[in-house]
Amino acid sequence: MAGVGSAVRRLYLSVYNWAVFFGWAQVLYYAVTTLLESGHEAVYAAVERPLQFAQTAAFLEILHGLVGLVRSPVSATLPQIGSRLFLTWGILWSFPETHSHILVTSLVISWSITEIIRYSFFGMKETFGFAPSWLLWLRYSTFMVLYPTGISSEVGLIYIALPYMKATEKYCLRMPNKWNFSFDFSYASILSLAVYVPGSDKNTALQDRLTCSPTCLPNGRRHWQRLRLHNVHGHVVLEQVVALLWL
Repeated sequence: MAGVGSAVRRLYLSVYNWAVFFGWAQVLYYAVTTLLESGHEAVYAAVERPLQFAQTAAFLEILHGLVGLVRSPVSATLPQIGSRLFLTWGILWSFPETHSHILVTSLVISWSITEIIRYSFFGMKETFGFAPSWLLWLRYSTFMVLYPTGISSEVGLIYIALPYMKATEKYCLRMPNKWNFSFDFSYASILSLAVYVPGSDKNTALQDRLTCSPTCLPNGRRHWQRLRLHNVHGHVVLEQVVALLWL
């Protein structure tokens, strides 16, 4: 029975990873062709549906961690996927005024290349039991370019959307109301920016969890440096070496 369960798990994860891979491949194809033919102002309209599908499907990865299908801790997966869903639905879908900005193009291209590599990497491992060395290298090396472009695009789009949040008061709850509670979406969005820039490098429990998340800057980049040096070079590198590489 254990062997059957393992086979079912691998089949499910193979189908999941390749399905989302093709979703992100479609996003990248539409983004690049539209950028070349019509300019960055038209990119979001071209990628909206496949982007929403591919990014929302990532919510299943939280469930995968909760039920033990994968080893990734939920504390690392939740901030990353949560921030992506917030950008996809809370910013881009909710505020059309952001659609024509060039940061949408840099965001979509950064996300899609990253996810095409990631899902093909895991798809290969689940389907064939291994991933080729060149894909391993891409998995742990491209972040040096795609990480800063993706993060800066995310932060920039949140900032760009703030005036429209305040003007429309979308998703805001004002008092008086029967719940005796108020909520301001623009303030919540400003607070969400704290996820990207942790204020301390001290080894607190919260900081350790944030360091595991690729959505946090600069600790997320340090985390990816550790992963790259461990996986690409095949050994564990001391924290002091990683700190030197960051400088």
